[in-house]
Amino acid sequence: MNVNENFNWLHVGLPEEISRLRDWGDYPAALRVIDRYLGDSRIPDALRHCLLAEREMLRRIPAEYPFDREQAISLVQERMQNFQAEEFDAWEDAGRIDWIFRDGKKHYFHRFLDSLCKTDPDIAKRCGEAQLGADGHDENGYLKEALEEMHQTGETCRRIRCQIELRLKEPAFVPGMRVRVYLPLPVRCLAQEAVRIEAHTEAPLLIAPEEQSQRTVIWDSVLSENHPFFVRFSYLRRERYLDLWRKDPDAKWEERQAAHYRASCRRMEEPGPEDLREQAPHILFTPFLKELSDRLTGEQEGALEKARAIYQFITGNVRYRYMRSYFGLEHIAENGAKSLSGDCGVMALLFLTLCRASGIPSRWESGWKAAPDFCGAHDWVYFYAEPYGWIPADPSFGAGAFREGNEGRRRHYFGNLDPFRMAANTAFQAPFAIPMRQWRSDPYDNQVGEAEAWDTALCYQDWESKKEVLCCERLD
Repeated sequence: MNVNENFNWLHVGLPEEISRLRDWGDYPAALRVIDRYLGDSRIPDALRHCLLAEREMLRRIPAEYPFDREQAISLVQERMQNFQAEEFDAWEDAGRIDWIFRDGKKHYFHRFLDSLCKTDPDIAKRCGEAQLGADGHDENGYLKEALEEMHQTGETCRRIRCQIELRLKEPAFVPGMRVRVYLPLPVRCLAQEAVRIEAHTEAPLLIAPEEQSQRTVIWDSVLSENHPFFVRFSYLRRERYLDLWRKDPDAKWEERQAAHYRASCRRMEEPGPEDLREQAPHILFTPFLKELSDRLTGEQEGALEKARAIYQFITGNVRYRYMRSYFGLEHIAENGAKSLSGDCGVMALLFLTLCRASGIPSRWESGWKAAPDFCGAHDWVYFYAEPYGWIPADPSFGAGAFREGNEGRRRHYFGNLDPFRMAANTAFQAPFAIPMRQWRSDPYDNQVGEAEAWDTALCYQDWESKKEVLCCERLD
């Protein structure tokens, strides 16, 4: 069994004595007790798999929470004008700062201030930084232009050229080491076609087929020097417009719109059993999520209206914040619903899980926001509803529009996307064409690449990747 498959049992949970130590922040003691359990031949296999995953998680999580309270306040004081320590306490009391216990003392997430700057324009201004803005924020107007074209003509298309590069950091490099490197590639999917691999580093071990659920180019190399691995590619991204908010649409109008949409989507597939199933450890119909889905959709008729109710709930209630690495997260969908906070992946996974729990087929899609002025990781979802077939939704872009008071843009992202994307993954928690030997840095998704030494795992801290959009050309 591949080591990353241990995550399939993460939902089993820790024995109580280990969870107490973890929650208090005594990670060394928690690891010792895990090793004691793993040395006991009587424990069930399901618990053994869970403990193997949890052990690696506990080794990695503390590094993402480096600041105690004094250090965190000092960091803010260095960057923010007129800052008072009472403000820090207010942010924490409002649940806006992520923290854990380490050795019985609170330690704070290394990106807590960046997260506040992204979601609060006043904090960003006082830090002297340009606010990144909500997901879907459109400071330069290119998004508005593309969406207007979609609404007026029915579709929009871009030829986009990108490059991604990965290089080991010097402390991780050892001359003569054997490494495998995995970089994401565009898949062929509903809105993406004409994929071209234009250039890359030395001959790869494999370029995965375009239909691979998590598509990568893979190298297996012995490094005499620490050189980067890169791949350059281009693709067409064609987005079709669906008006799912028309007031009192008559049946004939809806039939015409659905027929046109299906005809323009050449790769429309019927949903399969995998589009409705639970997928441990994160896509689970827990009693809490089942009750929530029933409350949201119980009075709605049909898959489209049920999905709309779920979208409205998430975009209107879930607050954006940066998350720690997904390697260290548990119960992603359920915790997103309970905390009413999370990033694009949390919102997408919550939407997907609630849809499936309500009997609506749904699929994961992720990769990059690949815009003329920005390139970053992003996640979104497709759900299936007659008479249209597979329909896209982007809960985090919708939530960003809601936060900015832009109801038109919020509605757009239920039924539509934009052309500034690169899809590399069409399934959550899917294997690579050649599975990694070691732990993945992200066992569920792949947007920035992966690297491993032949005999040891490499974490995000051991390498750096750079992705960029080289060209974004509008096509008629």
